[in-house]
Amino acid sequence: MRSTAVERIVVQATKQEKKAISEKAKKFGLPVAELMRRGAVAYNSKAADEELGIVADAAMNAANRASDSIDEVLAFVEASNKRIAAMEAKAAKARKAA
Repeated sequence: MRSTAVERIVVQATKQEKKAISEKAKKFGLPVAELMRRGAVAYNSKAADEELGIVADAAMNAANRASDSIDEVLAFVEASNKRIAAMEAKAAKARKAA
């Protein structure tokens, strides 16, 4: 047995959101209030939390890989700078000797 809805909940929405909600309710042949109730009941925050956790883990892994790559590039650049400095010092010494 279904109870009669007697409590009111005010929901803030933009004009565009209100229009979209109204159109969706009309498409399904439901009053807006019934569409909103069904949407609220169907919302599963545990599943959303799990999905967000998966996305957060993937983002963290990507950030860690990017950080590792940056560290490798910086080490390569540092080694390259040392080789260049050594070559420049050798060339300067050769110019002085000539």
